[in-house]
Amino acid sequence: MRILLIEDDPLIGNGLEVGLTKSGFTVDWFKEGDTGMAALSSAPYDAVVLDLTLPKRDGLEILRQWRTKGLDTPVLILTARGALEERISGLQGGADDYLCKPFALAEVVARLQALIRRSYKQPNPIIEHGAISLDPHQRKVRLKGNEVALTMREYKLLELFMYNKERVLSRTFIEEKLYTWDDEVSSNALEVHIYNLRQKLGKSFIRTVHGVGYVLGKEEG
Repeated sequence: MRILLIEDDPLIGNGLEVGLTKSGFTVDWFKEGDTGMAALSSAPYDAVVLDLTLPKRDGLEILRQWRTKGLDTPVLILTARGALEERISGLQGGADDYLCKPFALAEVVARLQALIRRSYKQPNPIIEHGAISLDPHQRKVRLKGNEVALTMREYKLLELFMYNKERVLSRTFIEEKLYTWDDEVSSNALEVHIYNLRQKLGKSFIRTVHGVGYVLGKEEG
């Protein structure tokens, strides 16, 4: 899942970028308000981590402009502004969650996972498709109860398909979800990852829709 991080503090921002990446997220980090605000319209982000005290543009102003434009991406405010009135203002301004600094990375991860589950209308924390189950919290995948070892990129790809079970995903959309602006993507990288998932989870697990993209195959017990 791809996360937009807008945070001007280099220590906090770097810690979040590294920690969220290790937790299985694809992270784009912006350090000032204007570029961060524009970024949300430039990629299919699954959630936003937004500081409020930012250079050039206040985070709450950014949030209100997003909501005015109809952008409904889940937003987690992460800020030192902890007064009750400020928390209420943030939530009423369009935030989906509000967390005060200092914070624990594990809680940020858990809150983002919860926001993403709700946005995909996935009430169960364990996502299942036939004999395959995926646990985003532990980042574990099981086939008929047996754990399957996946690389981080394979896991991210599988998670994307599991959250979009009946949707045909184009190559462009998949790559935008899996890679940041700074990543270099080889021309056949996606095909290699899909091939590996088919080898580990079943050759019919991911179906090719010629000229369109890829979709999960039928559920098999």
